Amino acid sequence: MDRGVCRWMVDLSTWHPSPHEFSSALSLLPQSEHPSILRFVRMEDRKRALVSRLLQYILVFEVDGIPYRRIVIKRTPEGKPYLECDRNTAKFPSFNFNVSHQGDYVGIASEPVRLVGFDIVSYTKPDNESVEDFLQHFRSHFTSWEWGRILEIGNCEGRLIEFYRYWSLKEAYVKAVGTGVGFGLERLEFHHDGNWNGIYVKIDGKMSRDWRFRMIDLGERHCASVAVGPRSDDETNERVGEHQESVSLEGVDFVWRSVEELVVVLDKAR
Repeated sequence: MDRGVCRWMVDLSTWHPSPHEFSSALSLLPQSEHPSILRFVRMEDRKRALVSRLLQYILVFEVDGIPYRRIVIKRTPEGKPYLECDRNTAKFPSFNFNVSHQGDYVGIASEPVRLVGFDIVSYTKPDNESVEDFLQHFRSHFTSWEWGRILEIGNCEGRLIEFYRYWSLKEAYVKAVGTGVGFGLERLEFHHDGNWNGIYVKIDGKMSRDWRFRMIDLGERHCASVAVGPRSDDETNERVGEHQESVSLEGVDFVWRSVEELVVVLDKAR
């Protein structure tokens, strides 16, 4: 695995903190991060937001080598995190990362040079409407080819899962480029070998050879997608080109980390 390439995942279904334990974990983060966590009413949402922030700070500390107290994480208007701090001590000048949380899982992915996007989806069944009606709300975000692949599944449950899988790939791409859904998700058309391996994308009808994708099943009705591609600046893309052919996402496994472990690491880092 290349240095700076990380994939971490946390299963929240086993973490049931007391109010004191939650507050203690929250106190490890900069005060500026607290409102974005406490704005949620439901504890499940607060847990996801908290662990998302813990992962980001630990990743930058452990992998990019920036001392904890010098880490400053900002977010673009579209919500993509980025570093806004002194990079003199950083191991990777172009280091970037992306985080996602949905259902029982929170995860993060990083790359030392290339852009990375990451998205987790939960195969949630719609409330108060049929699967068919639910899917129709999103029809305009898919190409005719993709929509055909979804509808050819013989049952509603299968169609729902197929929809979420395509959706996670589209989200991973737009999160990598940092544009959000305003990019026009219908411009992206994803293809695979039938088992969600060998994934590639056509952008505006043209196959892109610059992007790599991987999808993993998380079990319990979840999956996650990673998208890795080139930056827009020429200087960075020269470094990308030096190892373009060696880029493969298949050999990069996710490492499972517990919330308790994250709390210990960040407490020591402070």
